[in-house]
Amino acid sequence: MREDGAVTTNPVRPRLIATDLDGTLLCPSGTVSERTAAALAAAEEAGLQVVFVTGRPPRWMQQISPHIGGHGVAICSNGGAVFDVRQGEMVEVFPLGPADALAVITALREALPGTAFAFEHLDGFAREPEYELRMWGDDDIRPAAPAEELLAPQGRVRGLYKVLAQHSDLDPDAFLAEARRVAGHLAEITRSAPVALLEISALGVTKASTLASWCREQGIDRSEVVAFGDMPNDLEMLAWAGTSYAVANAHPEVLAAVAQHTVSNEHDGVAVAIEELLERG
Repeated sequence: MREDGAVTTNPVRPRLIATDLDGTLLCPSGTVSERTAAALAAAEEAGLQVVFVTGRPPRWMQQISPHIGGHGVAICSNGGAVFDVRQGEMVEVFPLGPADALAVITALREALPGTAFAFEHLDGFAREPEYELRMWGDDDIRPAAPAEELLAPQGRVRGLYKVLAQHSDLDPDAFLAEARRVAGHLAEITRSAPVALLEISALGVTKASTLASWCREQGIDRSEVVAFGDMPNDLEMLAWAGTSYAVANAHPEVLAAVAQHTVSNEHDGVAVAIEELLERG
């Protein structure tokens, strides 16, 4: 291990860096530090592709546009959407069918009363009346409505690719565990926020599945991918990539699952690891 906290290894020469954003690449303030921006630019200059793989919806991506890299594309909503940030256009969506979404909602309502839902879809964001707007960027100027109304054939939700499930009282990890117990056979259920907020995608759709699809299109083998993450929604990606790092501030489950650690996002952990990769050539 280097003095600055990064773990040294001798992996296959990487061709692609896949990094989560919040809690991993971004500072606690949600910005890209000067050191991290320089490391990303140096990686691109050295011929490495940089892909942001995030739980964020496409509508939250404009602020990182200057750092997106030559391709301009980000994998958003835990793999549910591939978005061209510069063009402001959806490249691909992996939808969660309304019937499947309603089955998950029904199961969670029965097992976990007080759960409220919101929806990321091709036309933006929609929510139930009980869903509280706690996250920046979640402003919804249209009236809230029950899930059944929003997901009806003539409802507001078109091209659904992520459901958010919120609870005001439950422990976040306990909420995730129980949700997976009662509905994990119906959809992918994960979390990335510090509060009881679950993120639900179509069965089989994860950060790893969409990143793998992207890499196949680019002719990049998983052994040539270096991934960074901090929360449970990163686990599949970190397991899939040939080389993976957890930042020091990561969730305990991530720290336990990933052998290689770098310093925290507050101390530019992704940049530290990238700098070392580039030094090794």
